[in-house]
Amino acid sequence: MKKIIATALALAAVLTVASAKTKKKNNTLTVGATPEPHAEILKLIKDDLKKQGIKLQIVEFTDYVTPNKALEDGEIDANYFQHLPYLESFNEEQGTHLASAAGIHIEPIALYSAKYKALADIPAGATLAIPNDPTNEGRALLLLQSAGLLTLKESAGITATPLDIVTNSKNLKFKEIEAASLPRVLQDVDAAIINGNYAIPAGLNASKDGLFVEGKDSPYVNVVAVKKGDENDPRIQALAKALQSKKVKDWILKKYPNGDVIAVF
Repeated sequence: MKKIIATALALAAVLTVASAKTKKKNNTLTVGATPEPHAEILKLIKDDLKKQGIKLQIVEFTDYVTPNKALEDGEIDANYFQHLPYLESFNEEQGTHLASAAGIHIEPIALYSAKYKALADIPAGATLAIPNDPTNEGRALLLLQSAGLLTLKESAGITATPLDIVTNSKNLKFKEIEAASLPRVLQDVDAAIINGNYAIPAGLNASKDGLFVEGKDSPYVNVVAVKKGDENDPRIQALAKALQSKKVKDWILKKYPNGDVIAVF
């Protein structure tokens, strides 16, 4: 049995390598992305890459874990959905070997509410939903600190959790929810901090609907991620150049004039 399993694993590895070599030979580039704005931006440059002989295949994901595992396993060549602190945290926690090939844009997170119209209206004892993954949870708590709703330990940083809260004058309570589910629970809580790539498809506009919005100096730049060592792959370099083009910047400005997506190049 052990010999059969070993043979099967060896065959799977050979097939994976062979598949990767075939894709490179055919100049096919498979990129994973969350639907909006990432997949939309990739669709925008598909013909530009085609003119360079690169066939761009876009695979859409609706969570933050699967696209990184798919990249680590060689099922896709790159992904475009996450900010750099999340990528670094994922590597540390999961033992993956992913790297940033290019920084493209920022999606400011914001505090939203279906019950209250202003930050000051949030009552004592309110329940707030926040992302449950380490870096986005820390990002959410830092946003609440900037809003003056709480203070954190100085050492907490971007991986802060509710355990790092030092003062909480309104006695806010927290529900840690998967980021993708936050728009769906907005009606059930007093307020929620929602990432841009989930807020936008839900029809939420940070500048119009947000009670408090992350500043434009945010370090949470969304990147093109690849396996370490693939940063100089000509297909990846072509992808990064196309994403950092004037065409993409102009599209972002037109599509998101209120700053829900901000190009960093």
